[in-house]
Amino acid sequence: MKIALLRHTPDPEAAVALAARLCYASVGIDELREKLSASDVTAFLDKIMSLGHQSVLEHASFTFGIEGISRAASHQLVRHRIASYSQQSQRYVTFRGDGFPRVVPGSVSATENRRQVFETAMQACAEAYRALVDDGVPAEDARFVLPNAAETKIIVTMNARELIHFFCLRCCERAQWEIRALAVEMLRLVKGVAPTIFRDAGPGCLTGPRPEASMTCGKAAEVKRFFREMSI
Repeated sequence: MKIALLRHTPDPEAAVALAARLCYASVGIDELREKLSASDVTAFLDKIMSLGHQSVLEHASFTFGIEGISRAASHQLVRHRIASYSQQSQRYVTFRGDGFPRVVPGSVSATENRRQVFETAMQACAEAYRALVDDGVPAEDARFVLPNAAETKIIVTMNARELIHFFCLRCCERAQWEIRALAVEMLRLVKGVAPTIFRDAGPGCLTGPRPEASMTCGKAAEVKRFFREMSI
């Protein structure tokens, strides 16, 4: 899995703070911009975040380049609807060679027997795909035999408000392992450019009652420590 923060709103925290200040100011935007210092930005962000005034977070957006995730993971990712996606197409991109790039779950690679079962199935899919393409079947139809394990590439843009919601759900220990790894790395990247906005971002148990109720992972203290000490 390879994840990069490709682009983001210039000085995202200042953009959010400016939008928030405007809501309560009688002066114009230019005057607000001139008066907004770095200390003002941090203090004002602290205030609006504590008040739950999150609509202003939508003025900051972040674009990620993601490679080497499975179609199983991307299907989960695109369920987050307040976002923009551009994904490598299996309709227009034809896989060549003896196989196709794929993700192997750790639980599968844990034993030789599981690996063999998995690889046998993957090879059968690859052979069927190649035979159909060689026989003139369009890639958009031959792709029907490709599995969820097939790797994909995707570019994703989300605003800060949606990212916080995304992290709340997908950084949770009960999230599927692959999208959780994706979410944790995305969070690490945005903390580097907007540390105040994303200071308390992560699974829901960081800042409130465990959202999964009786289905808790049982590791709340460990999870909180991990995200509080996350390096950027």
